[in-house]
Amino acid sequence: MHNHGKKKILAVVDDLLFTVKISDAAKRAGLEAEFVKSEKDVMEKAAHEKPLLIILDLNNNSVQPLELIAKLKSDGDLRHISLIGYLSHVQGELKQKAQEAGANIVMARSAFSQNLPQILKRHAGVR
Repeated sequence: MHNHGKKKILAVVDDLLFTVKISDAAKRAGLEAEFVKSEKDVMEKAAHEKPLLIILDLNNNSVQPLELIAKLKSDGDLRHISLIGYLSHVQGELKQKAQEAGANIVMARSAFSQNLPQILKRHAGVR
């Protein structure tokens, strides 16, 4: 049941500014961005749609980010999905915990925002 149409990314983001940035950058990279609000939705959509990438705002209050990362990375079918988390640059402890939980990349919100087009192009296979 792989979606061979558009390549998809999932984003667990509730900040409107980042929602718009991710949507725009995804379109330019030829990707479809879908925004999900709950851990259940992330797990179901990740299993069903096999996205190229999951973007997680580590300060999102609608999910438990560290638990979600651990769940995704402990699932044999989902662990290969790249997971990028972003957070405030002053949250060093949270960054370390997210990396220990299995996030592929954890970066400061400003660096994520600045590098988003390149990150998405890389995952889309666009040079």
